[in-house]
Amino acid sequence: MTEPPPPEYLFWSAARLARTIRSGELTSRTVTGACFEQIARVNPVINAAVRVAADSAMEEAGKCDREAAGGRFRGPLHGVPISIKDSIDTAGIVTTGGTEGRRGFVPERDAPVVRRLREAGAVLLAKTNTPELTMGGETVNTIYGRTCNPYDPARSPGGSSGGSVALVAAGGSYLELGSDTGGSIREPAHFCGVAGIKPTSGCVPRTGHIVPWGLGAFDCLTQIGPIARYVGDLWPALSCVAGPDDVDPGVVPARLRDPRDVDVGDLRIAWHLGNGIVTPDADLCRAVRDAAAGLSDRGVVLMEDCPAVLPELSRLLVELRRSLLREILHGLLEAYGTRTPGPGLKALLSSGTLSGGGSVDNRLLQRIDRARGRALRFMRDHDAILCAPSISPARLHGANAAMDYEHWSPVTVYNLLGWPCGVVRSGTSAAGDLPVGVQVVAPPWREDIVLAVLEEIERSGGGYRPPDMASATAPEPS
Repeated sequence: MTEPPPPEYLFWSAARLARTIRSGELTSRTVTGACFEQIARVNPVINAAVRVAADSAMEEAGKCDREAAGGRFRGPLHGVPISIKDSIDTAGIVTTGGTEGRRGFVPERDAPVVRRLREAGAVLLAKTNTPELTMGGETVNTIYGRTCNPYDPARSPGGSSGGSVALVAAGGSYLELGSDTGGSIREPAHFCGVAGIKPTSGCVPRTGHIVPWGLGAFDCLTQIGPIARYVGDLWPALSCVAGPDDVDPGVVPARLRDPRDVDVGDLRIAWHLGNGIVTPDADLCRAVRDAAAGLSDRGVVLMEDCPAVLPELSRLLVELRRSLLREILHGLLEAYGTRTPGPGLKALLSSGTLSGGGSVDNRLLQRIDRARGRALRFMRDHDAILCAPSISPARLHGANAAMDYEHWSPVTVYNLLGWPCGVVRSGTSAAGDLPVGVQVVAPPWREDIVLAVLEEIERSGGGYRPPDMASATAPEPS
């Protein structure tokens, strides 16, 4: 007998679901139960959800329903089921960060970002897979194994937020929190056809994340940000989690601007294909051109231009990474009680790409600051940049692990700059029906511009399309 398809509402936006729960047409318990059924349906193929919290989620959903029946609503996510990357602490739910030393670690409290989403009414369903310590472009670890792309299980969802994007794309969760140290929200979002944003450095507290604040010159790179199927869901989530927690000293008490106040037609946007370091393939180039054409039709002033400083920024980031990452990783493994790292981290630590002794010459920091200044000067004439988030659509398992770090330069340079940038699906690959995304970048604290432009691209022909998983099977382990 053919299994009935999942309910249509599993592929709605979080905003639409929240409105429907508020109106009483659906209950949070009904939707939460359907999410668990969908996870049971897709997870044998994609292995994205590594821990489910069925009892506590159903209890919380019931509480949301009782509050809704009494006309009480906690916030914009009231009753909406969400998932959280396994690198972010969740009270009472095992949080491993993919490393053996934390195989049974149960946090006593939620990370501030998780607490804030729960206070806004979100219901926590599950934790999603990540490479060890979030350090890798392949979402695989020795505790939970490998995550697959829902559009083609033979391919990777990317890393390190691969479990996050795979579960959201497959209809198992409406919203996620991922993290991004070198493109870890943006490339996976592109690979799996969803939307995500890395906010400005200092926007969201990193307290309770497996890669914590307090890593010196490395601190600016890691940001936590939301992932969703639809761009419109990113703003409510980001506005909930942003702001100081009085613990992470890098967070700035800045007021975020509302993307609904941006007139996209008044913007000046630079767009480019290659960044002077790598050139994307034909699928990515076509997606960028199509997005640019749609924005032009909206009245946006478009200029084909690229910051000339990007190759230098990429070289500086490689030098910074080479100098510090080995010592940082060893320190984290020791802190978490991991005596033997998994194959991916072991290969990274033994490679010749990490040769530094854990200190940075001040001249390197000066060069980085000067390069950041030149990048800001480029933005005097532009409100945003439209470009590719990768060099190709989703790759076969193992391909990311073999790539040089420079291949990720379309995303990594903006971690070093600390600028906000996001991704949305803009098209489909010419062969294989894989999602193809584009990246939008803006100056610091202009998340509103990033989100407004992403939503316009989504509206003009891009955006999420559910994967066909009816006959999908997991590939044999390699």
